[in-house]
Amino acid sequence: MDFLRDLAASLGIANVTGRGFLSVLLTFLTAWLFTWRFIPRVREFAIKVGWADQPNERRLNKEPLPNAGGLAIFAGFLISVVVAWALRPIVIEQVNIQVLAILLGASVLVLTGFIDDQFGLSPLFRLIVQTLAAVLLVVNGLTLDFNAIPFLPVLPDALNGPLSVGLTILWVVGLTNAVNLMDGVDGVVGGVGFVTSMVLLVTAAQFSDRAAAVVLLAGLAGAALGYLRHNFNPSRIIMGDAGAYLFGYTLAAVSLLGTLKFSAGASLLVPLLVMALPILDTTQVVIGRFARGIRNPLGHPDKTHIHHRVLARTSNARQTAVILWIVALWCGVIGMLAQGVSPAAIAGTVAACAVCLWFVAHRRVRAHGLEQGRETVRPVPPAPSGDHR
Repeated sequence: MDFLRDLAASLGIANVTGRGFLSVLLTFLTAWLFTWRFIPRVREFAIKVGWADQPNERRLNKEPLPNAGGLAIFAGFLISVVVAWALRPIVIEQVNIQVLAILLGASVLVLTGFIDDQFGLSPLFRLIVQTLAAVLLVVNGLTLDFNAIPFLPVLPDALNGPLSVGLTILWVVGLTNAVNLMDGVDGVVGGVGFVTSMVLLVTAAQFSDRAAAVVLLAGLAGAALGYLRHNFNPSRIIMGDAGAYLFGYTLAAVSLLGTLKFSAGASLLVPLLVMALPILDTTQVVIGRFARGIRNPLGHPDKTHIHHRVLARTSNARQTAVILWIVALWCGVIGMLAQGVSPAAIAGTVAACAVCLWFVAHRRVRAHGLEQGRETVRPVPPAPSGDHR
């Protein structure tokens, strides 16, 4: 019994039977199950009203694919957070305003992304909305400290303040777009979002004053897993810009809650490591487009993303997604090591991510096999009588 108690403590769980841990677990399960069950209904409605991405030279789908998955993800995430808030498992009153700011900013970006999915919005308009959502965090005290960046000189407050605000806006807007740009192969963003959320959740759980971050990350991880059940190749629905904006913005914002700030020097380094995959992907794409003379790198899509390169080598969307999940998990392990997370917590995180991802991927592949089987045995209607030449 003492061994189990010590193991739980190494994972950041003070009491496995306590209200706090059980409430966080309930938050995760609520988001997972609600999203899992809600997506088929969203998909059915999206097909009826025409919310779908049409096939083109850039997309992999060969027929219209419902793109309203982001709404189901957001619904599952929001409902789970409301459940956690109602239970109040840990004292989070001191950061309630900041949590509300994150939820409000996420809501605005989900709406913006959904409108863009269906009707199209200009890159400039989307950038303005993303910037305003980032400013919403800044005015509520969620900022990165420029002086906390390792290896740089400490600046006076008169310079540190404006630079910190600019750095925060760049972080939020940049990561929001980075995650969106990764959404090109079935299962990639859903899996990477789940892994990143789980890594940050376990990291946040190491500190008693990170309750708000734990709650938000539990809801986001559960919603990602529920969505992935329907998005692993062959996908039945995609998240669209609405879902990608939700993941990018929320992960960027939660990192500002102090999730990883155990020391000044690591406050920016650790989230950079944990979310290295989308950051590196966007960086190499933007640099490549500038090198080719493209003045607006975000307005000229191509197939130079990491997921496109991996897909070109594997010729298999499932393998591509799994490879990128593994890369994201390794980035998370490096981030946790930099954070000083215990080996037991790291091993537990890796095992939990692997089991959950295998489970939902297996369920999707199994369901696809059953769908194909039903189509194979479907009776052929008799030919009409008479000559209709």
